[in-house]
Order: sequence, then C-alpha cells, then structure tokens
Amino acid sequence: MSRIFLDYNATTPVHPAVLEEMLPYLHDIFGNPSSIHWFGQEARQAVDRARQQVADLIGAEPPEIVFTSGGTESINHAIRGTAEMNSGNSRRIVTSLIEHRAVLSTCEFLKSKDFQVIHLPVDEYGAVSPESAADVITDDTALTTIMLANNEVGTIQPVQEIAGIARERGIVMHTDAVQAMGKIPVDVQQLGVDLLSLSGHKVYAPKGIGALYIRRGVKVAPLIYGGHHERTRRAGTENVPAIVGLGKACELARKELDNGITRLAALRDRLEEGILSHIPDVQLNGHPENRLPNTLNVNFSSIEGESLLMNLDLLGIAVSAGSACTSGASEPSHVLTAMGISPEQSQGSIRFSLGLGTTEADVDATVKALIEIVGRLRELSPLSTNPKSGNQPSEE
Repeated sequence: MSRIFLDYNATTPVHPAVLEEMLPYLHDIFGNPSSIHWFGQEARQAVDRARQQVADLIGAEPPEIVFTSGGTESINHAIRGTAEMNSGNSRRIVTSLIEHRAVLSTCEFLKSKDFQVIHLPVDEYGAVSPESAADVITDDTALTTIMLANNEVGTIQPVQEIAGIARERGIVMHTDAVQAMGKIPVDVQQLGVDLLSLSGHKVYAPKGIGALYIRRGVKVAPLIYGGHHERTRRAGTENVPAIVGLGKACELARKELDNGITRLAALRDRLEEGILSHIPDVQLNGHPENRLPNTLNVNFSSIEGESLLMNLDLLGIAVSAGSACTSGASEPSHVLTAMGISPEQSQGSIRFSLGLGTTEADVDATVKALIEIVGRLRELSPLSTNPKSGNQPSEE
C-alpha cells in the first residue's frame, strides 16, 4: 500500500541533507562542547555554526539563540522565565484563547502563582484583534504571548501590531513561531518581538531539539539550573548532533522559503478546490487568505471527523483532527470553539497539512478517497439530511 502523509503540522521527516550533516556528530565527532581540548572545540565550532544558521533564518544575532529540547521547553522558558523576572507588581499575562497547549498550560500554572491571565478572544477566522490587545496590555503586564500562526487552522496573527503596542508600553512580547518557521518569512526585527520559540521537528530536523530567541538585554530566568551552558541560560551538555541538524534545517528553510511557499500554496488550493467542488456541505475553518500556505482545515457536516480520519488511515492517508498534542481528547477543539464553531461542526473537522513530500498525485488521491468516504459515512449518519451527499468527480 502506498502511503500519503498530510500531517506535516504534527511533525516532519528528517531531511536527507540534515541527516547527512548530523551523522559525523553521532560517532566520529563526539567531544563535549565545554571541553577546552581539540575534541571539545571541534564540537563547539559545530554548535556555533548551527547557532549562526538559526539566527540567520529569523534575523537575529547568534548570541540571542538558546538551544532547548524543543518548542514546549522554549515556550515554558520564555513565559515562566519572564514571569519570574517580573514578579513584583507586574502580575498580568496577556495571551489568546487559541494558543498551543504549551502556552495555555504554562499560563494556567502561573495562575497558581498569583498571576492574572487574560485570554484575548478571536474572530470567526481565528484572528486576534490588536485593538483588544491594546485594551488589556497595561503597565502591570509582565508578558504578552501571542502565537505567530495557529497550528490547527493556519491563521496568521497580527503579532507585529501587538508587539508594537507592547513595546510602546515597555512590556515583553513573546511569540510561539513553531508552526510558522519554514512556512512564512519570520524576522524578529520586523515583528518586534523580544522572545520567539521554535521547534526542530516542524522544519525537517530531528525531534527533541528547539531554540528560544532572547533579544539582547531582555532578562529571562533560567528554566533548568546546573552548569554554565548556553551562557548560563540553559544548563546541560548540548545535544550536538541535534543542534547540528537544526542548524542545517534552518539553512535549507532559508534557501527554499520562497519556492516552498509558492509550491505548497498551489497544492493546498488544489486540495481545497477539489474538496469544495466535489463534496457538498463543507466549510472552511480559518482565514481564506491570511493563513499558512500548507494548512487546510475544513468541516464535513453530518459526520464524525475521527471516523473520517480512521477511514482515510485505512487507505494509507494520514491527516489530523487537530493538534497532535491533543489527539485522543474527546472535547471539541479549543481553537474552533474560540472561533464560534459549534461542537458538532468541530467534531466533523479535519486538518490537512502539506509538506516537502506532498505531490499533486497525493492531493488528487486524497480528494478521490474523501468523495467516497464522506458519501458512505453520510449515508450511515443519522445526522445527515442529504444521504446522497458525495458528488462524483467529472470525467475531465
């Protein structure tokens, strides 16, 4: 059975060039980067090179990059570290209702430490309003944290505008850029953010590696204590092979960004058009234009998204019912709920996310499979008002 992977927002395969770059550091070049002898300095040079590659992708300076174990650690470090440094009169954290669980759960933890958390609402497209942010980013705010692009529906947030508001008021601004990296241009100077989190396994690097951008001069308490690694900002011997892989992946992402955006947007639009033209009663979730080029989230009325997902999986097609971090949860997506989508519609929603390996043939095969599966599931569904709801594709 040939398999089709359309869940790149959950994870990506390691790029062959990334793996090739990593291999020497798994065996031959094994020194500890903190050691002063030749073996250690050889490893240190590799870490420094990777730090430059990550910085180049986001318009930062190498000393502003801290390597972590992944996006979740970077987010925790940014939010908890900033809160700890501003724990006097600044007890407010401003975020949104559609953040990744890594942000929401960290903010929830800080509520137990007497911080006030303000969750900004979103519109029907899943976008935060800068005006609503301006109303609550006050002098007693310790941190504002708004994601750059939503992982479920792909809507791109007005981070630059919100960061401008925060900067005018002297408030630290963090953005979770995990899903945006490698898919749209990300420049910390243009965005005006103080902190930015990213993850390796979303950009064709291995799992278990990430980075946190900390603008020069911004004070963030360490999350992990120990030695003086990462300029005393993140203790623990560096994961050199994974860091090398992240650096190479960022270099590749920088070189291929423009071509990647064009190619993925064309494939996403082909998938969307195929679904909407052949299957009735389908609704787009998210913004029709201001979204990631690789992401499509749609609601199929009168069926359970999980049933659709499993039927596609039986045919070798991998998609998602939402965030990988919330798979198995029975409650509706918190993102779709915040957008005003009903629980019934939310339960019928599927996320398709495309990547380097996606082809036109994959898209066409997925549309064909959807037509058959949706029609069959609707015939069996007591919720369906139109049993014959799967149109047949034209012969053209």
